[in-house]
Amino acid sequence: MARYAAGMALAVSILDQSTIASGRGADEAIRETLALAALADRLGYARYWLAEHHNSHSHAGAAPEILIAAIAATTQRIRIGSAGVMLPHYSALKVAEQFRVLEAISPGRIDLGVGRAPGSDGRTAYALNPAAAQSQSDRFPAQVQELMGWLGEGLPEGHPFASVIAQPRGPTRPEVWMLGSSGYGAQLAAWLGLPYCFAYFITDGAGAAEAMALYRESFRPESGRLPAPHAALAVVALCAGTEAEAERLFSSRALWRLSRDRGIYPALPSPEAAAAHPYTPAEREKLSRMRESAIIGTPEQVRARLEALAAELGAAEVAVLTPVHDPEARRRSVTLLAEAFGLPRREAGAAPPALSAPAVP
Repeated sequence: MARYAAGMALAVSILDQSTIASGRGADEAIRETLALAALADRLGYARYWLAEHHNSHSHAGAAPEILIAAIAATTQRIRIGSAGVMLPHYSALKVAEQFRVLEAISPGRIDLGVGRAPGSDGRTAYALNPAAAQSQSDRFPAQVQELMGWLGEGLPEGHPFASVIAQPRGPTRPEVWMLGSSGYGAQLAAWLGLPYCFAYFITDGAGAAEAMALYRESFRPESGRLPAPHAALAVVALCAGTEAEAERLFSSRALWRLSRDRGIYPALPSPEAAAAHPYTPAEREKLSRMRESAIIGTPEQVRARLEALAAELGAAEVAVLTPVHDPEARRRSVTLLAEAFGLPRREAGAAPPALSAPAVP
C-alpha cells in the first residue's frame, strides 16, 4: 500500500482555486494562477491541480480544463490536473474528449480528478445541468465508469454507446483520481481501484480518518487500475519567514472563513482589513480554534505538521492550498515550502511518473 511513513519522501503538490483577492479582478486571479504554476514547475512540485467553482465572488476557476491547457503549454515537467471536474454537470463523453485533447497536448502529465459536489449553489448547478439533481445521486458511479471507458478502457458490450469513441486517441491517457470530503467518494474510489484525495480543507479534517480508513480497507486491487490504495490530502498551508508573518498573512483566510460559515463568499480580504475588522467575542473564539488547527508558521514548522498529518492519516501525497492576498507573499510561501522539503529543481523533460500504467489499448 502506498502511504507516507517516516523516512519516506512525501509528494508535495499545489491546489489552486484561483482565489479572487479584494481590490483585484477575477481576471487577475486567473493570470496569478498561470504565474504560480510556472513557478511550481521550476521548484519541483509534483502536481498542480485546479479547482472548479461557479457563480462565485471568491474563486475565479470556473473551467479547470482550460486552465490546464494553458499551464500545459507553458510548463515542462509538472503534472497538471483538475481537483476537480464536477462530473454531474457534464456529459462523461465530453469530459473524456476534453482530457484526451489535454493528454495529446502534454502526454504523461495530465490528471483528471472528478467529484460530485456542485461547486456552486443549487440554482447555478441547475443552470449548468437541469438534470443535475437526478444525475448527482443516481448516475455518478455510472458516469465515472463511462468516463474511464471513453478514456481508453472501453465501454462494456451491450452499452448503448459502446461504438462511440472519444478522440483524440493516443498511446497514453490521463490519470484519473476520485475526490471527496466524505465516505462516499472514498468508498467509490476503493471499489473502482482509483487514487483518492480527501478535501481536508473543506471539513477542517472532520471525517478524514474515517474516509481514509474506509478507502484503504475497501480497496479492490482486482480492478487492475492500481495494485494498492494511493491517497492524498488537500490542505490549507502557509509559511513565511517568521510565525508572526505567517499568522498575519493567514488572517485574510481566517476572516474569509468567518464569512463562509455564514453562507457569504466574498473576495479574499487583505490582512489590513482583517486587522481592522470588529470581531465579536464568538468570532474571536472561532479565530482561536482556527489558529490552533491551521498549518501555518515557518517552513520547518509547516513541513513537520504536513508530514505528521500524512503519517497519521496514511496519505502518500499532500496538495497544498495557499490563499494569500498578496501574490508575492503566496509565491514566497510556495518557494519556502519547496525548499523546506528539498524539492528538486528538475531538469527539462524529466516529468514525474504516473501512478498507474496509462497505456491505451
